[in-house]
Amino acid sequence: MRTFLALALLLGSSATFAATQCTTADKSTWQDPDAFQSQLKAQGYRISKFKVTQGNCYEIYGFDKDGRKVEIYHDPVSGQAVKTEIQD
Repeated sequence: MRTFLALALLLGSSATFAATQCTTADKSTWQDPDAFQSQLKAQGYRISKFKVTQGNCYEIYGFDKDGRKVEIYHDPVSGQAVKTEIQD
């Protein structure tokens, strides 16, 4: 039983530390962060927090146009969403 619990904790920990990787492109090719946020706001997003992750993603926390709470990782070069989490 202890072995099972230890394994479950280990697997959960490694999933927590796995980072989303968006790009390896030079930062000179990235979209301007302010312009990128403006584009999202024009699409109806309300951004509470914006940051650049260790995996070179633009990460936003906020709400989509339907008012759902979201966390989205974007490729800063293309602007494409790489990972989206909708929280109810």
